[in-house]
Amino acid sequence: MPVDRLDASECEAVRLSFLQSLLKDSGIESLVLDHHTSLVEGSIGAIPRRLMVAERDYRRACSVLAAAGEAAQ
Repeated sequence: MPVDRLDASECEAVRLSFLQSLLKDSGIESLVLDHHTSLVEGSIGAIPRRLMVAERDYRRACSVLAAAGEAAQ
């Protein structure tokens, strides 16, 4: 399934959790990539976590996040 990246690459874990919750409440599945890799490198930001959604949900996810005052690219 193709996925698109949302602008959450430099977020802390709490913000990512919040963004995922917003999407889930709207029926949009999401996935955080590089979570474990980021933990292994000490969460210093060298390897950012990425919030992904299915390509078919990307536009709707952007709208949901924008309505909540969160940027999406």
